[in-house]
Amino acid sequence: QVQLVESGGGLVLAGDSLRLSCAVSGRAFTWYYMAWFRQAPGKEREFVARIIWPSGITLYDLDSVKGRFTISRDYAKNTMYLQMNSLKPEDTAVYYCAADQRTAPGQYIYWGQGTQVTVSP
Repeated sequence: QVQLVESGGGLVLAGDSLRLSCAVSGRAFTWYYMAWFRQAPGKEREFVARIIWPSGITLYDLDSVKGRFTISRDYAKNTMYLQMNSLKPEDTAVYYCAADQRTAPGQYIYWGQGTQVTVSP
């Protein structure tokens, strides 16, 4: 069984930073993309950023986080990160990590449980 476990969320003030982690464990599988999503109360889930696991190439899907958030990965540790700087109240959401399978890139079938990020004005 594959498990994705997020950590690093919390309550911070506007302008602060947080680093989220997503560790993959369980039976060995290969994936192509790992990604961060977020969902704020009453809003649809947003695609934040993704990383092409084999190469480390990063893609930012949400304009509002460009220049503030950085996605990265530790290949050896099967862990993905999201460094979030200059946080704003509108970044408040539950953040989820997800992974696809290399045979079906972009179809995210493995999900973490989510970690709450709350940014106070």
